[in-house]
Amino acid sequence: MSNDTLKAWVQASRPQFFIATIIPLALGGILAAQAGHWDTTTWLVILLASFLVHLNTNLANDYFEYSTGADDGEAIGGSRVLQQGRITVNQMFAVLILFYFLALLCGLWLLWHTKLWILIPIMLFSFFSSLFYTAPPIRYGYRGLGELFVGLNMGPIMVAGTAYTLTGDFTIRSLMLSLPIAILVALILYYQSLSDIDDDRAIGKFTLAVKLGRKHILPGFIAFIALNYTVIAILVLLQFVHFAALLIWLTLPLAWRTVKLIKSTPNIRDLHDKGGGVRKLYLLNGLILIIVIALTG
Repeated sequence: MSNDTLKAWVQASRPQFFIATIIPLALGGILAAQAGHWDTTTWLVILLASFLVHLNTNLANDYFEYSTGADDGEAIGGSRVLQQGRITVNQMFAVLILFYFLALLCGLWLLWHTKLWILIPIMLFSFFSSLFYTAPPIRYGYRGLGELFVGLNMGPIMVAGTAYTLTGDFTIRSLMLSLPIAILVALILYYQSLSDIDDDRAIGKFTLAVKLGRKHILPGFIAFIALNYTVIAILVLLQFVHFAALLIWLTLPLAWRTVKLIKSTPNIRDLHDKGGGVRKLYLLNGLILIIVIALTG
């Protein structure tokens, strides 16, 4: 494999978003460990399966957008490797099949190892969510449901699902603590869709940003931010987490910086390469929450 081909696959995988898999799995693992149930092998298999599904979500998005003609090359979302001719459609399809097969093997091992058969519908939901984000006939990403499904999969399913797989017990606490993670990972997707709002509207891809319209995309972003910090305060008030979690509020200036960025960017397409602030916000919120829970229980 040449260096250019390797770089193309790295570009297609979009490693800058891998934190969206690591943070929830780490949180779920911490909750399980505190309950006295930690199995390194099981957690690593969960991690591998989750990464494979995450990778395939990105690849499937590229594959179906390109192969169905939805992406005519003018949009700036996705990895662009197919449009650039650096990876062929057949190559990407083959890797999709391989990664889904490997994820299936991980899932079968987890079922055999844990005997937790309720994991089957959870795994199926994650698989269909990964595939049908842009795949016909469902294409829920075209119906303004992308943020909802991404939030569910990378929030409650990853956090509470990891804790449940390791402990065998489902807890309301693991579900509640997944909410800030779900909100901010949905915010990452929402932000990334802003730069493609005009192209998406033109092809009938009615993302949440498209449905809100240009005049309301900034209030929509602010609503996500406000919801995140409100949920943190509620979790503290309801004693799901130590009051030290309010340190997360110290990240508010970073959130506000991104608000100002959106407001001050005249050409919305220029936002595409300026998403580092949103990802940093997600990472800091997640790390603070994990550290507080690890230190305070």
